[in-house]
Amino acid sequence: MEQRPYVIDVMISAKAIAAKIEELSREITKEFGDTDKLVVVGLLRGSFVFIADLVRDLDLPIEVDFLEASSYGDGMESSREVRILKDLRGAIEGRDVLVVEDIVDTGHTLAHVTKLLQSRNPARLKTIALLDKPSRREADFKADWIGFSIPDEFVVGYGIDFAQRNRNLPFIGKVRFTEDS
Repeated sequence: MEQRPYVIDVMISAKAIAAKIEELSREITKEFGDTDKLVVVGLLRGSFVFIADLVRDLDLPIEVDFLEASSYGDGMESSREVRILKDLRGAIEGRDVLVVEDIVDTGHTLAHVTKLLQSRNPARLKTIALLDKPSRREADFKADWIGFSIPDEFVVGYGIDFAQRNRNLPFIGKVRFTEDS
């Protein structure tokens, strides 16, 4: 599949992301301050950079696990059909859990994953998303913590990809197709 040419405009700088993670990690540390161990569940693949930076900033005993869910494939639009591609390795029953997502768009993925994990009877289950697109919401879902609320733009960087490209950018950028400029 040939890709249309595009450029990436910086939307949220690496410095702004780092400051927001520091703020969010203080709130999460306070919320889970009484935990014996917080299970931090990263939703692959887009959250891997965010989760790495977030867990380094948490002043808590943690365990990291990953779950891979997909509703996009290589496209720019959600299929709204959520598939679990990789499940957790460990049990979460009776444990404190923080689900880390890169972006909440329609809300279907996080709503589905949260329902699935709640069925496994965690002690507490909270969610955090680096980005939120409230104008795109279709499912009745709101993350407990949000890094940045953004307009309905297609974004990449900081772990978020476009057809497996641009995950390595240190900032969040808006994709602009060159024939659109």
